[in-house]
Amino acid sequence: MAPSVERSFTAASTIEEAMAARRQGAAVLAGGTWMMRDPRRGVDLPEAVVALHRIPALSKVEIEPDHVVIGAAVTHAVLGRALHEAVGFEGLVAAAENAANPGIRKVATVGGNLCALDFAAADLAPALLACEATVELETFEGPKLIGISDFLKDRHALLAEAIVTRIHLRRDLVASAHIRLPLRKAGDYPVAIVSLAVDKDKRCRIAVGSVEPVARRWTALEQAMAADSASAFDPERAAGLALEHNDFQGRDGKEAEGWYRRQVLAPLVKRGVAALLKTGGLA
Repeated sequence: MAPSVERSFTAASTIEEAMAARRQGAAVLAGGTWMMRDPRRGVDLPEAVVALHRIPALSKVEIEPDHVVIGAAVTHAVLGRALHEAVGFEGLVAAAENAANPGIRKVATVGGNLCALDFAAADLAPALLACEATVELETFEGPKLIGISDFLKDRHALLAEAIVTRIHLRRDLVASAHIRLPLRKAGDYPVAIVSLAVDKDKRCRIAVGSVEPVARRWTALEQAMAADSASAFDPERAAGLALEHNDFQGRDGKEAEGWYRRQVLAPLVKRGVAALLKTGGLA
């Protein structure tokens, strides 16, 4: 018989309580939709966890004229509803409203989605990359702000001594879109994700998720579209540029092989640009 493990659970009511638990080695529990599946992946559950759902400040979406602040404990469902009428965040709303399935969206959180280290198919990561989000961390030394690209690249090290508390967004977008390709049906992990956002200067930001182990900006395509600004927002032309500037190394996985993930990017870009044009923000 396997030896029993004594586990501890802390429901923090303040960020200070959560950080105290982290100092004692507790893992952070957000919605639990990733951690609770650890045994199925052959990973032991942590012996100590600290939950964040009772910290009021982390469950709010604050919408101001020039910025938005999203608490790390905000669920996908709440995020989608909160930003539904916010111009420029159509892509982020689509990411929140179409990830996984309705049951998961009710409990899975923004912070948990970004902090699941081995989850390459997170919908919110590319959507927030396209928004050029800033991640707020609470560290043992105090609060820290970091751009989302750097956070995603360095999160293994950052999360060893920090908790994600909030996501900050500028309201500088006029349109955005989020296009995902599930393998067969709703609820499947997407084999590829393309998020696009256009700012007030008509600059297009593009991010890709699920193709490589970590979501990232597609800077080669962004630069190509900027150089061809007269026709860059033509869906066919954008797809052609995507084919020419595909610099991704596709990851092999249960859902799809790497070559296929790369191959579908151009059609997803075409769909994404078409979706941007439908928002009215590019008129």
